[in-house]
Amino acid sequence: MNRLSKESSPYLRQHQNNPVDWHPWGPEALALAKKLDKPIFLSIGYSACHWCHVMAAESFSDPEMARLMNELFVCIKVDREERPDIDEIYMGALHAMGQRGGWPLSAWLTPDGQPFYGGTYFPLDDRGQSPGFRRVCTSLANAWKDQREDVLKGAKSLSDHLEKSLAPTLQAGEPTAALLDKIVPQARERFDPEYGGFAYPPNRAPKFPHSAELQVLLRLPSEEAHSMAVTTLHGMRRGGMHDQLGGGFHRYSTDRKWLVPHFEKMLYDNALLVPCYLEGARQANEPKFAEVARTTLDYMLRELQAPLGGFWSSLDAQSEGVEGKFFVWQFEEVQKLLGEDTALVAKTFGISKAGNWEHNNVLWLADETAASTDEQQQALAKARATLFAARDTRIKPGTDDKVLASWNGLTLTALADGYRVLGDERYLQAAQRCGAFLLDHLVVDGRVWRSWQGGKARHQGYLEDYVAVAGGLLSVFEADGDPKWLAAAHALLLQTAQHFRAEDGSFYFTADDHEQLLARTKSVTEGATPSGNALAALAFLRGGLLLGDEKLYEIGVATMRACHEVLDKGPSSAPSMMLAVQFHLGSPKEIVIAGDPSDARTQALLEAAWRRFPQAGVVAMVHDGNRAELLKMSSVYQGKLPVDGVPAAYVCERGTCQAPITDPASLAKSLETKK
Repeated sequence: MNRLSKESSPYLRQHQNNPVDWHPWGPEALALAKKLDKPIFLSIGYSACHWCHVMAAESFSDPEMARLMNELFVCIKVDREERPDIDEIYMGALHAMGQRGGWPLSAWLTPDGQPFYGGTYFPLDDRGQSPGFRRVCTSLANAWKDQREDVLKGAKSLSDHLEKSLAPTLQAGEPTAALLDKIVPQARERFDPEYGGFAYPPNRAPKFPHSAELQVLLRLPSEEAHSMAVTTLHGMRRGGMHDQLGGGFHRYSTDRKWLVPHFEKMLYDNALLVPCYLEGARQANEPKFAEVARTTLDYMLRELQAPLGGFWSSLDAQSEGVEGKFFVWQFEEVQKLLGEDTALVAKTFGISKAGNWEHNNVLWLADETAASTDEQQQALAKARATLFAARDTRIKPGTDDKVLASWNGLTLTALADGYRVLGDERYLQAAQRCGAFLLDHLVVDGRVWRSWQGGKARHQGYLEDYVAVAGGLLSVFEADGDPKWLAAAHALLLQTAQHFRAEDGSFYFTADDHEQLLARTKSVTEGATPSGNALAALAFLRGGLLLGDEKLYEIGVATMRACHEVLDKGPSSAPSMMLAVQFHLGSPKEIVIAGDPSDARTQALLEAAWRRFPQAGVVAMVHDGNRAELLKMSSVYQGKLPVDGVPAAYVCERGTCQAPITDPASLAKSLETKK
């Protein structure tokens, strides 16, 4: 075993038996490179990454290739999910070189960490237009030996560029309604009118979920925006990217029709899609969307929640070394299991003898009307259960069992929203367990740690960890009214402002006492997950309202001001920040429900407020059991009492309150969005 055997990351431990002399990122490896005067080969990936596994099998497991790597370089392995700061810098270098990003990320660095060449997956030897990894390594080692001055000059120039581009100085501006006007035209350019989703023609693939962009569109007073979002939500739920048997979503669709996914399942995708489908269910009055949210939450509870309450990171794309093997079907296998119901199931899920992907069948909703009678629907439900049970006996994809703070923060919000909209107590209980786990194991002495695995927290937390957890705790507080969640979120927001805030009002990705890398990045645009700045803006806005703290609220507004230039040029590149803008521009309310939680009248008022989409503001519950603690934290809860013993709702805007409301229908009407 190499040094990676001692690491907490399952991805790093997957490489512990490679003949490559891998080092984890750290001062020891960097010092060794300087001592030996060798370049660094940096390989960045993650556990569920298919092409990471392919390159590991082809190159990193090959004894001769490993001997060459060990001879020419100091080799460092990084889990991008544990160290997104490193990944962001060297992915930025890849883009600056004109390369297409992706994983595995392969980069060659000078001994002091400056990049001079990079790429993604390399085959072991030349293949078509792709240069072989063996040849690339040899060529770069020769360049380091024979053209050192040119290599160092290029690396210095690239590093200087990264330092400026990854922490840009932006033109500030006010978040106004004018920012919203560009959303629909930019979405229209990429929208696939036939199948939904956002990808440029002519191929319109691959397609990713774009959860935040869909929510932005749902919240616009535009029929076109609403239609784009609803069409996409239907396209995703019907496709093979949606696990038709087990619930939840795979990472993305490789084709235009949402049929064939890249089969890994990520916690963050599912956590982000749940609120999106719940909002779609309310806005479009579509029960099928609510069912997708329900089965996705059930999948998360069944497959990803750890015994202590946190949620694991992902399921691999592969099982038994074959991508998608766990999820696909042969026609004969289905026929053997289902007998006379095969025809109905085959018609519903598009199953054929020829298959629809590599002679196998990816299940998708090919014909939702096939089961038209009650009897057929019962037969279909029974058949689905039979197929799911049979699939469950297969060798399952590997699970990345590390718990990441930021992804669990997003999960808290998904669970709390699921409880508030669907009314299932299991989701609230799971949120409470997860919140307790995060506070017990990943918040230490007031500071957040990034990752937990095997009983140990690792790596200093990043901006997204602090604000995703804070935002998630606020969501749980809105669901159960327990003051401990509000107090914990407040403490994290104060830590965020102290350690991450930039001079222009935005936030750095790393804390002021973090390890110094090539650049201290400050990102507004986003990829698969919301940017830390977007999560911060919304968490400070919501926290400011729930605590009646104008200073906190203004920190959220200042973040949006600092990011104005990016939002003005391309709101589609920062949709999560646009959600914060929409929230702020909607004149959000503080809605306080005063009444005994066990009283059905209290619950009716809560449901009227909870189920209002788009969100009209924040919702809090005050009663005899929590009033004293809440009053210690904020004056928002002062004087909020039932009216003559009847539970009442107080709708306030930055401290100015309307007369109390005791009728749920009247409350719902008062929260209606003015078009």
